Amino acid sequence: MKNTQNEKISQINISTLVVGIDVAKETHYARAFDYRGMELSKLLKFSNTAEGYEKLARWMQSISQQQGKTDIIVGFEPTGHYWFTLGDFLKERGHRLAMVNPFHVKRTKELDDNSPTKNDRKDPKTIAMLVKDGRYREVYLAQNVYQELREAVAERDRLVQRLTSINNQVTRWLDIHFPEFQSIFRDWRRQAAFITLRHFPTPEKIASAGTMKIEETWKALMKRSAGSKRAQELFRVASESIGRKTGLLAAEASLQNLLTEYELYSEQYKELEQLMLDLLKQVPNAEKLLEIKGVGLITAATFVGEVGDIGRFQDPRQIQKLAGLNLVENSSGKHKGKTRISRRGRRRLRHGLFMSMITILATNPEFRMLHQKNLTREKNPLTKMQSIIALCGKLIRVFYGLLRTGRDYSAEKMLGDIDRGIKTAA
Repeated sequence: MKNTQNEKISQINISTLVVGIDVAKETHYARAFDYRGMELSKLLKFSNTAEGYEKLARWMQSISQQQGKTDIIVGFEPTGHYWFTLGDFLKERGHRLAMVNPFHVKRTKELDDNSPTKNDRKDPKTIAMLVKDGRYREVYLAQNVYQELREAVAERDRLVQRLTSINNQVTRWLDIHFPEFQSIFRDWRRQAAFITLRHFPTPEKIASAGTMKIEETWKALMKRSAGSKRAQELFRVASESIGRKTGLLAAEASLQNLLTEYELYSEQYKELEQLMLDLLKQVPNAEKLLEIKGVGLITAATFVGEVGDIGRFQDPRQIQKLAGLNLVENSSGKHKGKTRISRRGRRRLRHGLFMSMITILATNPEFRMLHQKNLTREKNPLTKMQSIIALCGKLIRVFYGLLRTGRDYSAEKMLGDIDRGIKTAA
């Protein structure tokens, strides 16, 4: 990966055609410039179709032939998902892709006419000028198993949101119609509670069925019955329930629909987890990540899917920046601002690392030891949140080393590296 602005600028020379594209849902606009910023053709308007993409390809090829350009770099803003298909098309044609920050476009578009006006002719030029000046990041389009993993992780997030939503709706239903239910079953998603809601969803039906019927149902559908004592307690609270008694037919239908949805999404989630495991096994050395206590399938799959091919990184700090976990500071003159993380990067990667570190600190002794060192060190002790962020950076370095080298994870080696660093600093 090329990181410095100088490295990016050096790749744009006299033989480079710089194309800026304003991406939209149905119609895109493109303008072409040389490395000095001189426009080489008229504005191109093309549709978001196969025919439109071919029109763009012919337009760029024609300009390249006329102007003697042998290299093309195409820049655009990350406007939602609208650039995905266009990006794939350009990548297949062998063109370099450059992503510019929408915030930079907004701030620099006034340079030409001193006006905040935004239009389809102005934006492509602004994008192209940012690319010309090296103010862009190279677009990495994950291929094969890496893209599959990234899609799987995104689908997993969607399923988790649906399951969480259903859980909240069932809990609300119980609060209204059978608030005592949760004093007998802590979690309605457990087998005994779920079976009870399926067959005896309201206090009236529980009271009508009686304890023997409830026990018989549990024994028939469970390997291990929930017990006669619990059945008696359930019958007692149902008989005394304060839940609403009106509209029960519609309410019961609503509950059954929610339970059916939950079963469907739960099954899809299990199948997706198996798919993620199968995909992870296809990535070289990825299973090494699971050797770290506290690191599970979701953490490993999220990291590999979001980062992609580890070979494209020369340093783990590049991944830290990709996740938005790099430190930034606002200082000027005598004023020294607080240091914080940039939060500019892949949100799913950053969130995945942070949540996994919470689990790791609860189960992994070596990381917990590092956490305590950060909190209690004599010079500049960290707060809990600062320590967790610092340990996320450490986890990135560990993941990077395991994926690059294929070595087995060693807690002793990791702690040894920390001790050597402390001695060197002293």
